[in-house]
Amino acid sequence: MQGNEKPVMVLLVEDNQMNKILVREILSLNGYGIIEADSGTAALKILSTQKPDIILMDLHLPEMDGVTATRIIKSDSSNRSIPVLALTASAMKGEEDKILSLGFDGYVAKPIEVKKLLAAIEAKLAKKAENA
Repeated sequence: MQGNEKPVMVLLVEDNQMNKILVREILSLNGYGIIEADSGTAALKILSTQKPDIILMDLHLPEMDGVTATRIIKSDSSNRSIPVLALTASAMKGEEDKILSLGFDGYVAKPIEVKKLLAAIEAKLAKKAENA
């Protein structure tokens, strides 16, 4: 990043403290800005005032799960273009199609692998830029 370029902002929606610390470290070491929420409800509140470039959404959250939150995000025209990647431990064969059919733009399997997380984020941001 050069000069006063704003960092790419990632909204991390995760309630597991260890996962949150891991993802925060990976993102900050790679120059991303991070906004954190620990529930779908908190994520929606944040989106009413801030527009991240991409959202990492855990599926299993307190108050409102990631699937419901993503459905609400994607139904709002002001947020629809923000890519949402599911963070999930249930990434078995065939799960990807199911996750995509729920409105997510992709997913990252847990336990989180640094290279896979960064590659997924970069791919979605590149696709978003193409479609802008």
